[in-house]
Amino acid sequence: MAHIRGDVTIAAPVEEVFDLVADERNEPAYNPRIAHTEKIGDGPVGAGSRFVARPRGTGAGGTMTVDVLEYDRPHRLHNLVRSSYMHVDGEVTFEATGSGTRLRWDWDMRLVGPMRLLSPVLALVGPRWERRNWVDLKHHLESGRH
Repeated sequence: MAHIRGDVTIAAPVEEVFDLVADERNEPAYNPRIAHTEKIGDGPVGAGSRFVARPRGTGAGGTMTVDVLEYDRPHRLHNLVRSSYMHVDGEVTFEATGSGTRLRWDWDMRLVGPMRLLSPVLALVGPRWERRNWVDLKHHLESGRH
């Protein structure tokens, strides 16, 4: 298992950052590794929401489910992500700062099935991949492209 955590400060209001991150359908706009995401079920995004995401280059076998376990707007999200090759359990927290929002991530990531042999690689590259994802969110929000 890899424990991955970090933070980034984004020059945008905490509610705006939270709402964009909480709705997984927004992720393809700032994460080039995600091709498509859809919400399963009706109603607003909140605790109990489920999304299905398809990473680029993985085909149907790479589909991931994202379950929102806890939703405390605009402070905290606890998500569980599962696919045929990886499980991620953790939270993203949002703190208003004088210059915008400090977003923190804290994930336990574990490869499963035959992919678990690559766990040492995940421990090395996972933190960089995750940081790049949130820095891309920062650039997306600060550029006004949303």
